[in-house]
Amino acid sequence: MNRFGLTCTVVVSAALLALAGCGEEDSTAASAPSASASDTSTAPSAAAPSSSTGATGGASDKELCQNAKSAGDEMKGAFLTAMQSGKEPEPAVFQEIMKGLEQKMVAAATAGGDSKVAGLMRDFAAEAGKVAVAADPGTAAANPTFEKVGEDLSAACKAAGVKATF
Repeated sequence: MNRFGLTCTVVVSAALLALAGCGEEDSTAASAPSASASDTSTAPSAAAPSSSTGATGGASDKELCQNAKSAGDEMKGAFLTAMQSGKEPEPAVFQEIMKGLEQKMVAAATAGGDSKVAGLMRDFAAEAGKVAVAADPGTAAANPTFEKVGEDLSAACKAAGVKATF
């Protein structure tokens, strides 16, 4: 159990630091070309990638990212509460937090139809779901796939004008 606590503390600390870094780059966030979410739209509009919607319509990428950021902030708060309780949290606490994150991301992504951001949110939710059912959530959260999907979602949200780190 002590190894679990150390692993969770390291992973949670890394997650909190990543979430705390939401405002690293300011001025060029809305014009970053690397992760335009309008890749699947049929109209060739270069005017507003930050407010584009998927081919099936729905919420804009900016709205999706704001909802994803909110879910991430809630996760951060829950982790902080668990870590500040004065005793080592049980694995079930971290599993519950990650399950909540998964559910919120899936619900928010549904409003985005088939946009790139909605797809990344679903991918991120799937990885959070894997952590939620893992016997050792600390180790499960420290996998390269989860980190990559989080980086991709962060970049897409940055392009949509929302500063968030996942």
